[in-house]
Amino acid sequence: MKNMKRGLVGISTLLVMTSALAACGGNSNSNSNSSSPSATPAPAANAAEAPTKGTGEKVTINLWSFTDEIPNMTKKYLEVHPEVNVEFKTTVIATTDGAYQPALDQALSAGGKDAPDIYAAESAFVLKYTQGDASSYAANYADLGLDDQMVKDAGIAQYSVDIGSLDGKLKALGYQATGGSFIYRRSIAKDVFGTDDPAKIKTEVGPGWDKFYDAAAKLKAKGYGIVSGDGDIWHPIENSSDKGWIVDGKLHIDPKREAFLDLSKKLKDNGYHNDTTDWTEAWYADMSGAGAQPIFGFFGPAWLINYVMNGQVKDTNGDWAVTEPPTGFFWGGTWLLANQQVTKDDAKKQAVADFMKWVTLDTSETGLQYFWANGTMKAGEQGTKDSVASSVVMSKSNGEVPLLGGQNMFDVFVPANANASGKNLTQYDETINKLWRDQVREYTAGNKDRAKAMETFKQQVKDQLGIESE
Repeated sequence: MKNMKRGLVGISTLLVMTSALAACGGNSNSNSNSSSPSATPAPAANAAEAPTKGTGEKVTINLWSFTDEIPNMTKKYLEVHPEVNVEFKTTVIATTDGAYQPALDQALSAGGKDAPDIYAAESAFVLKYTQGDASSYAANYADLGLDDQMVKDAGIAQYSVDIGSLDGKLKALGYQATGGSFIYRRSIAKDVFGTDDPAKIKTEVGPGWDKFYDAAAKLKAKGYGIVSGDGDIWHPIENSSDKGWIVDGKLHIDPKREAFLDLSKKLKDNGYHNDTTDWTEAWYADMSGAGAQPIFGFFGPAWLINYVMNGQVKDTNGDWAVTEPPTGFFWGGTWLLANQQVTKDDAKKQAVADFMKWVTLDTSETGLQYFWANGTMKAGEQGTKDSVASSVVMSKSNGEVPLLGGQNMFDVFVPANANASGKNLTQYDETINKLWRDQVREYTAGNKDRAKAMETFKQQVKDQLGIESE
């Protein structure tokens, strides 16, 4: 993934219509993350016909996505499956300025031959398409011949299945797994804790936030911050809560999420961080050790290491390691759905099912996930490695990366994926999370007291989404 999804190096809001190349695709992997900034525009892909080995009429699959990541996968698919009689017509619309969802919703509603056959949704809004307002458009995986046993055999993380399911019926799966870790500086660990061993460091920073703040105090005594900004602890807090933002149709503030107010203030009041905002230059500077005080670590999945930190660490490259976080969580991801209309056409149904299986469930060494995990999307070229949905694939893949000093990150990310929960999301998370984090920063900055910050947050949710508080 040389392009970060959701806007790290995404694509412009231009709509791109194209047929996929039959030639070998590049490892243009991008990652999911809804908090990332707007993306640099990418050029439209070239158009070409797929190979026509086999018999019968060529099947055209309309594929919709918000980056070129999945469209580029089609190139690899056609390369390793030259016998298929399929062409992909891709539509790419960036999530910038909220352009993707309205366009996708209109296309699904309109139906017809140009409707999406396969479409992507990221973690920030995937529940709308799997369990929410637009879930009726998605086919059940079982209706495509992709059953629960295949999911079990591939060792797909339960959080990903839960997010992709409605009433026990699977409607979406991802190809990455985005379970989170604590990513820390080895040299700082040795200076403060006397070791950089991940098995020892996990007991210094957790389990639980009390131990994390004990570690923060030890680090501060030696002139280090434990994290760059309060955004670094938000994702583990958000995704480890017992309930989501909406319960029985009303705004619910889970106690674990409410605690973010106090945990954030504790960071600021004690100087345990550099008070940066994620996705800003100051945040990136802390990855290279160029901030106000050296920063010990960041929370994130494999994509944060490989597609964000990798370009920012500079002289700290190789001085990092990963260990278990104080609490299990995930951050980001992209899920793949099929339009239920494809089940009415046997040829299209089979073509769609074959591609989606190759992306989400194939554990062989010619499946997408094996290429993805090992960074071998391009023949003869070592690309970026990533944590994938299948634990079976990761168990037979090499997760050693230079940024981590040669550590095999899959040893940490396989259990991280298993420890994540997908039961506390709602289709409104993208909007509500932003409102919440803004008010928490108002509180920690001293601009509002705690009660006023909570009051403003509840009123904003009501004004913007029409959702009353409990």
